[in-house]
Amino acid sequence: MVVTDATVAPLYLARLRAALGQRNVAECILPPGEQHKTLETVSGIFDALVGKRLNRDGVVLALGGGVVGDIAGFAAACYQRGIGYVQLPTTLLAQVDSSVGGKTGVNHPGGKNLIGAFHQPLAVLADTDTLKTLPDRELSAGLAEVIKYGCVWDPQLLDWLERNVDALRDRDAAALAHAIHRSCAIKAAVVGKDERERDLRAILNFGHTFGHAVEAATGYQSYLHGEAVALGMIMAADLSQRLGMIDAAMGERIAALVRRAGLPTAAPRIGRARALQLMRMDKKVLSGTIRLVLLEGAGRAAVVSSYPPGALEATLEAHFG
Repeated sequence: MVVTDATVAPLYLARLRAALGQRNVAECILPPGEQHKTLETVSGIFDALVGKRLNRDGVVLALGGGVVGDIAGFAAACYQRGIGYVQLPTTLLAQVDSSVGGKTGVNHPGGKNLIGAFHQPLAVLADTDTLKTLPDRELSAGLAEVIKYGCVWDPQLLDWLERNVDALRDRDAAALAHAIHRSCAIKAAVVGKDERERDLRAILNFGHTFGHAVEAATGYQSYLHGEAVALGMIMAADLSQRLGMIDAAMGERIAALVRRAGLPTAAPRIGRARALQLMRMDKKVLSGTIRLVLLEGAGRAAVVSSYPPGALEATLEAHFG
């Protein structure tokens, strides 16, 4: 069963079907967009799987971006208590981040990715040629996750990005291949040590707690995931600076790279109280405490649960109003 969406299907579905030869292939085409990353959409995939009578030896092929991968992977995790699936990511964000690591799931009106499962794909096949049809805005959204890896793990990658961000935006094949390969290597190294996000893997959520608040407050329609993460990284750097963990130059460095990547730097004015309410629904909240991924320097991150509430409120006030 190929699960894809109405944007990707006209571009690559016929080519994929041809590559699969004489295999028995069914398809399920979803509406595109984060706003459709819901249990209702997953239920539609279940209907398709049952309708085509796929058994436990069936395989789901997730052809598309991160939303398709998350939904299709979650459906595979649940159907008949778990069948195999393969990630075929067609966006930069999916190729560098969401297709790797086995996180699957859907959103809830109360928060992002609140319903899901860990379910590792049988394989991830990233064909960089698919990026030729990717809109510029989507390409920039993917760069946010690459910047994240440099911030939390690899200062050399951060240096490289500052030298090569223009080449990436121009879709230089060698630059893209390096960024994708390095990002996947970093994520694999982290996930290999902490698959279920008990500890270390949480650093890969740098910018995400703030970013998820942006997405939820705007109904998952105004910002791409990478755009929200970019805003979240700027806010996390702001709080890191307020706590004396990094200096102003590091925060400015991140903001400058985000800007050069074609990403937004000004958050929507959703209000401090609303932002705090949404952040309290984040999966990293334990015993009512919002745990935040903050920076200690280039390539060094920490999950922080003890901080002056006034510092967080000051960051929220400065960015959300």
